[in-house]
Amino acid sequence: MRTEPGFWRACWSGPTSRVVTIMLLLTMLPALYGFLQWGVVHAVWQADAQACADARGVGACWGVIVEKHRLILFGRYPFDAHWRPMLASIALVLALIYSANPARWGRNLGLCWLVIGGGCWALMAGRLGPCSLKPLGLTPVSSDMWGGLPLTLMLSVLGVGLAFPLAVLLALGRRSHWPVLSSACAGFIELVRGVPLVSVLFMASFMIPLLLPAGTSPDVLLRVTVALALFLAAYLAEVVRGGLQGVSQGQTLAATALGLNYIQMHRHVLLPQALLNSLPAMVNHFIGLFKDTSLVTIVSLYELSGAMALALNGDADWRPFKIEAYLFIALIYFVFCYSLSRYSLGLQQRHALRRA
Repeated sequence: MRTEPGFWRACWSGPTSRVVTIMLLLTMLPALYGFLQWGVVHAVWQADAQACADARGVGACWGVIVEKHRLILFGRYPFDAHWRPMLASIALVLALIYSANPARWGRNLGLCWLVIGGGCWALMAGRLGPCSLKPLGLTPVSSDMWGGLPLTLMLSVLGVGLAFPLAVLLALGRRSHWPVLSSACAGFIELVRGVPLVSVLFMASFMIPLLLPAGTSPDVLLRVTVALALFLAAYLAEVVRGGLQGVSQGQTLAATALGLNYIQMHRHVLLPQALLNSLPAMVNHFIGLFKDTSLVTIVSLYELSGAMALALNGDADWRPFKIEAYLFIALIYFVFCYSLSRYSLGLQQRHALRRA
């Protein structure tokens, strides 16, 4: 069994690596010293606009985070109801942590996600389907007022949840021996992969309502979510197809010899191996989708980065300190993306130990 060496072990694995590591560290020391002086020693930590203005160019103004963190995290959502998107974000994060254990994967987990997803949607919208939840103290809030971290999480979770099963179907369809089905799946994949995500979002937001009868346009958040899911599914389909091609022909012959039909063969033999082999590439696309949610600002949905711009652009006192705000949301993106990357590596090592 081969496992990837740890980062520091790889940097210190031999004489050449040690020399290169030491040289890089010496090269980075001046930049690190300058950042510590700017970001820690001379930084302003209180929400004092005048003190931040006096320290501008010398020290960081982390007071902008203290002053604007609620607007950055929750966007244009009604200020007095920020507890609702905060609770929805916590529920989504806890659900992701709970789902990380492969032992919990199954039909019950899918039902659990339906309940959690529906609850978060009802909490954010203040309604459950056509029924208003105002008697429960939840004032209805339209989806175009949602923003910040909850919107980023919801777009990512819903996008992956819708895209993954569609990607598997597209991959199987493209490998089908039926020419019509194979051509249709290949055409969809190549069409979507041949256009940028911005154009897909633009079509979903502005062009689709023009093609529908007046008054029947779906919610803009729903349209954008479906657009993200279709875009991701086209890329994941090729990843899954590559994983299926990497499974040896002997596995197919063995499954056929056992009398398994097409669905049983793919469900129990081929797809588990293909998905495991494709895990690094799939996680790469999941991380890409999480970051690409920032593009929904072009359709007036202000997720984390868009909410940050809204929070600062309208306030002349705090507008000059965008660098600190960008570093704040960059840290949030890094925490989620790095956690997902380490989780995928842990899954690979776990299955490698089982095989050994």
